Amino acid sequence: MPSTRVIEIHPDAPPKPAPGSPCNGCGVCCLVEPCPLGMLLSRRLRGACAALRWDGSRYICGALAARPGGLRGWLVRRWIAAGAGCDCSLQPEGKQ
Repeated sequence: MPSTRVIEIHPDAPPKPAPGSPCNGCGVCCLVEPCPLGMLLSRRLRGACAALRWDGSRYICGALAARPGGLRGWLVRRWIAAGAGCDCSLQPEGKQ
């Protein structure tokens, strides 16, 4: 029997893209568990990442928003796998 986890997703969040598709800010992956950088920032292995932010139309990484350019921005983008495409295999139920 598969386990079920309940996460609260903003009602205006875009639908989760298919794995491999470009990130659209749906937030599912970061609401379930933080990435390696998020684990450091959140001090947890499960649950919503403390760096996750809602910008009014989609979720964004607060760590990347704070350091968008330069070497630090490059390191953050690399650590959160920005631009690598959706790697979340979870499929939310409810509003799609």
